[in-house]
Amino acid sequence: MHFDRSVNQRNLDGFSRRRMLRVGASGLIGGLSLPRFLEMEARAGSDTEAPAKACIFLFLEGGPSSIDMWDLKPDAPAEIRGPFKPIASSVPGTFVGEHCPLTAKIADKITILRSHSHNDNGHNTGYHYLMTGYKADFADGESRVPNNVLYPSAGSIIARELGPRGSFPPYINMPYMMWAGGPGFYGSQYAPFVIESNPVQPDFEVRDLRLVAGVDAARHRFRQQLLANLESSERPVADRSRPGAMATYYEKAQDLITSPAARRAFDIQAEPEAIRESYGYTALGQCALLARRLVEAGCRFVGVDHGGWDSHSTIFPSLEKDMLPHADRAFSALVCDLEQRGLLDSTLVIMMGEMGRTPRINTAAGRDHWSPAQSVLFAGGGVKRGQILGATDKYCMYPTTEPAGVSDLLRTLFHQMGIDTTKTYYTPLGRPVPIVDGGKLIPGLV
Repeated sequence: MHFDRSVNQRNLDGFSRRRMLRVGASGLIGGLSLPRFLEMEARAGSDTEAPAKACIFLFLEGGPSSIDMWDLKPDAPAEIRGPFKPIASSVPGTFVGEHCPLTAKIADKITILRSHSHNDNGHNTGYHYLMTGYKADFADGESRVPNNVLYPSAGSIIARELGPRGSFPPYINMPYMMWAGGPGFYGSQYAPFVIESNPVQPDFEVRDLRLVAGVDAARHRFRQQLLANLESSERPVADRSRPGAMATYYEKAQDLITSPAARRAFDIQAEPEAIRESYGYTALGQCALLARRLVEAGCRFVGVDHGGWDSHSTIFPSLEKDMLPHADRAFSALVCDLEQRGLLDSTLVIMMGEMGRTPRINTAAGRDHWSPAQSVLFAGGGVKRGQILGATDKYCMYPTTEPAGVSDLLRTLFHQMGIDTTKTYYTPLGRPVPIVDGGKLIPGLV
């Protein structure tokens, strides 16, 4: 069985995920998680020569409508094609939906995969499948977060395999915990740091980066010393020959709480107004901007969950007025901003949802769940530019080229980040769980 022996698992038992992730604002117990989280830095090897050093994953939760965004069918009947028109992009012969004009302008910087396909039409179960590569062991509709209690999410795998860059957490979720973003059997030390507030709000701050109300600096230092003493007393005798080892990790946790650099990374208000406006003053836009700042600071994987895409009725007004402008502006600004800062080549950007929508418009003027055909947007991180990969039939119902499945997508993501996708870990019960179960690199993408 493969266990991380440097983590004292009995210290992790008995505490909820939320309590173990809290830092600063949750006081003494919450401070135990991040030092163990940062302990990975000491075990992490040096960066490989992989193209991608970080990934920003924009998750359009609910299921974006590919046929209205990236794979329009203007020659299909009206009940299929809908009211939106295709527009030309910066790549000759490539067309996208008329309500994605900013992404159309940067089509030469991205690749659109039109043949992503799987067979899970559930929201929670589809989310689980996409983020872990494994089918859910529960029925769709269960509301626990995270819902991947066994299988680790992509972010947790990246955190375990690559560790932190510096003292910054390797894996972050915003503006709340992703539905299937948990560490599964890997344990709390590979769970995400969850921001739990929306950067579009004028009073946005990361609560975990300030001291508890009523706790001054002296009292905080006393608590840190108490934690160090507690850890020293709980460390196995064999490890006590290294009296300063865990103190180092606590110091790094302390640094994250009080560090000016960490505060700068999360201080989105420090961005020039023109940059903030370019991303759009929306939840998705400002999360995408903050994600860029976190990647600059050293984060490996930033997962952004953006809900509202489950349009079973009156889909077209919702897409036109709210959803498409937000996603179009956020994605295009992120790609351009990363490139201007010299970060696009080393940052893989992915935008997708857990499924697509049905080709046929239903009687409520909406589109229902449809996982057999979905488009995915990629940029940076070694991805080829200016491409359309894959194709669907005349109704955007099924791929007409070789489908790219969930395992293909995850294997490609991990490969670009230099992770050995052939590794297998074992659950506490001895069950083998490969990092990726099958799949291959998506042909032509990288």
